[in-house]
Amino acid sequence: MPAPAFRRILLKLSGEALMGDDSYGINRDTIERIVSQVAEVVNLGVETAVVIGGGNIFRGVAPGAAGMDRATADYMGMLATVMNALALQDAMRRIGVAGRVQSALNIEQVAEPYIRGKAIRYLEEGKVVIFAAGTGNPFFTTDTAAALRGMEINAEIVLKATKVDGIYSDDPKKNPAAVRYDRLTFDQAITQNLKVMDATALTLCRDQKLPICVFSIFKTGALKRVVMGEAEGTQVVVA
Repeated sequence: MPAPAFRRILLKLSGEALMGDDSYGINRDTIERIVSQVAEVVNLGVETAVVIGGGNIFRGVAPGAAGMDRATADYMGMLATVMNALALQDAMRRIGVAGRVQSALNIEQVAEPYIRGKAIRYLEEGKVVIFAAGTGNPFFTTDTAAALRGMEINAEIVLKATKVDGIYSDDPKKNPAAVRYDRLTFDQAITQNLKVMDATALTLCRDQKLPICVFSIFKTGALKRVVMGEAEGTQVVVA
């Protein structure tokens, strides 16, 4: 079997991905399906870190937060990501994958604090590290946290797991004529406002020459195909 194309990856999972077809919360079948895909790549010997969002529980920019102080709403969103991280860790434990949750907010009874050296050591030991609470700062998205943590742990690529199988010129659900891109440069993604990630995250990745791949976590085997270097999803690279 050929060797994986990447030795260390950062997987960005949105909170919404955990909902499955539910309108809120964590869908057990969905989280088990996602975790089994992660287990596949871990078993290939790929060092895997995960940044998880919180949109299935609470988001600082959601309508439910209307009228709230933005910083307070963002902190609530960070706590939502901690809940998701614990659910992910537990689902991994059930199938025999060792996971560690590191939180950017100090919640010592629940998760260990984010310590870069420790996170890298866990990865080298073959454990999955789940980064919770975003960057620990309000006004920064979990996409930005993914870019930041990806750089800190020296990941070779950021894999953004979504509900669609790549980046399209328009919303494929609304516009059947929308075209899927196989490859884009960061500058194209930013100037065409293609909603890959927010501009802060994109600019960070571009400046550090950290490529991104956008793919569908609901497509069976897609994560493994990306890791093996096969044509899957959309690659965003420095020109």
